[in-house]
Amino acid sequence: MILIAGAACAQEADIEGARVPVENYVKAHATGDAAYIRKAFHPDARIYSYRDGKLQALTVEEFAKLFSGKPAADEARRVRRIENVDVSGSAGSAKVYLDYPNVTFTDYMALLKVDGEWKIMNKTFNGVPKPKS
Repeated sequence: MILIAGAACAQEADIEGARVPVENYVKAHATGDAAYIRKAFHPDARIYSYRDGKLQALTVEEFAKLFSGKPAADEARRVRRIENVDVSGSAGSAKVYLDYPNVTFTDYMALLKVDGEWKIMNKTFNGVPKPKS
């Protein structure tokens, strides 16, 4: 019984640790601060999407340049939430939902514990534009 409880505590600690880069990612969106992106992602990570019939890929630095350094003008109308974080050993995944006035994004992240620190290794996402009212 003690072994099971110890494993459960270790699993919970890993889930909490794996949430840290995901929370930094969400903070980057809320603040516009690219430093949170650099903290969240492993330097070798890539950000992928499939838009307009083409696979698109960005490096972390290319992605970080998209952040203005300040919150979006419509920040008060934006909603973000971490849907889930799942961990198995040193690997994990996360799902993040971003509901913005003109588009809804669903992000999927591959997480890896590297040198004792959790990082986002890759992100894929889909954006669905909202109908204009």
